[in-house]
Amino acid sequence: MRILIVEDDFASRRLLQKYLAPYGECDIVVDGQEAVDAFLLAWEDRDPYDFICLDIMLPRMDGLQVLKRIREEEKSRGILGLEGVKVLMTTALNDARNIIEAFNSQCEAYLPKPLDRRKLLEEMEALGLIRLEERSGS
Repeated sequence: MRILIVEDDFASRRLLQKYLAPYGECDIVVDGQEAVDAFLLAWEDRDPYDFICLDIMLPRMDGLQVLKRIREEEKSRGILGLEGVKVLMTTALNDARNIIEAFNSQCEAYLPKPLDRRKLLEEMEALGLIRLEERSGS
């Protein structure tokens, strides 16, 4: 699986990389414009991302703007609905307006910070990206 982590906070980037590295190749960018550039470059290389962890509060272009650009680009390529990259929004802004706007912009999942590894992996499983093994006693 190809994963793009879009996060401007060093500690959050490091944590996401630690959680996600066992599941695939992780690329990391630190602002919204870099995220769009990485997404486009992956398509040019014919190796698009399968999963994007996208922070809402980013420099240069916020995460909601990035998500809209990604969905516009997919639409222009004839990629619609469930065929597109799976996007999980992450943010310290756990308010209804941001959550609603993220889903209206076609994110598949939303997790508030601080990130919980178990919840992140459960969201990835729900999206069909990974399969968690049954653990005894859980």
